[in-house]
Amino acid sequence: MAKALGRTEFVALMAMLLATVAFSIDAMLPALPEIALDLTPQDPNRAQLILTSFVLGLGIGTMFAGPLSDAVGRKPVILAGASLYIVCAFGAWASETLEALLAARLLQGLGAAGPRVVAIAIVRDLYEGRRMAQLVSFVMMVFALVPAAAPLIGSGIIALIGWRGIFLAFVGFACLSAGWLWLRQPETHPVEARRPFRAKPLWNGLVEVLTNRQVLRIILALSLIFGILFSTLSLTQPVFDETFGEADSFPFWFALVALVSAMGSVLNARIVLRHGMRRVSAGTLVALSLLSAVMLLSGLFWSWDRPGGFALYVLFNIGVFSSVSLTVGNLNALAMGPLGHIAGMAASIVGALSTVAAVAIAVPIGLAFDGTPFSGAAGALVCSLLALILVLGLQEPEAAAGVPEPGT
Repeated sequence: MAKALGRTEFVALMAMLLATVAFSIDAMLPALPEIALDLTPQDPNRAQLILTSFVLGLGIGTMFAGPLSDAVGRKPVILAGASLYIVCAFGAWASETLEALLAARLLQGLGAAGPRVVAIAIVRDLYEGRRMAQLVSFVMMVFALVPAAAPLIGSGIIALIGWRGIFLAFVGFACLSAGWLWLRQPETHPVEARRPFRAKPLWNGLVEVLTNRQVLRIILALSLIFGILFSTLSLTQPVFDETFGEADSFPFWFALVALVSAMGSVLNARIVLRHGMRRVSAGTLVALSLLSAVMLLSGLFWSWDRPGGFALYVLFNIGVFSSVSLTVGNLNALAMGPLGHIAGMAASIVGALSTVAAVAIAVPIGLAFDGTPFSGAAGALVCSLLALILVLGLQEPEAAAGVPEPGT
């Protein structure tokens, strides 16, 4: 199938669609203290649920976005999801209680599932195997600019018009990305390849995905990796504030962490074709396990607030975010390899189950926050070791290395 967009524009567009999720989470981080003060002063830790409620909605919506895109095409589902996202952003802006805000964020996550899942299906429509993993790495390089800038943008908005203004920024972001897709990207899923959105085809697709042992291992591994990511995101602002007293400089440190972590995507793009997706992912998880162990032991036998503790925590954050760049794209490519004929369904099942399971992992880790990085470091160590065991049991088809890039 011919690709109307050049590779550079295609990568930028896919990155922006995927960045809907990152912007929706990271821009909220500087607002957590003010939201806690305004809506839940008796239990400030509950403000973290603004992040995980969005992720939960994202996971639920992910289950349906892919099959819908298999039935009606990729673009209509993305545009419909963006519309729901925009409406719920306005709802969050108008919320007067934490419960109303959490409900709006849950539904906003449902809408964000369209861009998040279907963008991956679009990439799978046009690329496969290690070429897909490489392109996803390029997408992640551009994507990394959004989480780097999001807290700074959020802080600027809060300073100008208060924390509610962040939701208006979400509206503008979604309008820009959806408009770009609508005007520039041709439909990649032709009518003759579509699968009806009916119970039997959906059930058959679900059975095909869930009876593939390799895909199940990947779903579990992704759940653990996303659990580390979401718990770290929930805890990073409170740790910067309460452990290290760096609340005011947090957006700048977070930007530094995000930009340095983007090098993980650069590295993955350079090495994945030579070393393969499984080996790169396993090596990354070994490194993350060691870093998490050092982080945990330094607190148990030293003290995080002593000299060097802050630098170690910044390094730990870089390690967590870099590990996502070096594992998630590779594992998704491994999962999608044998499932290209149901790419939307496969992306939905893998994304939905891993995201919802990750929320179940991240919420207790986040709520266990005691004013130190302990719960985050302990959770990262356990989850990275379990994910490593799962990844070591995967197999990478040798044929994938020789698959030509579509359209070349």
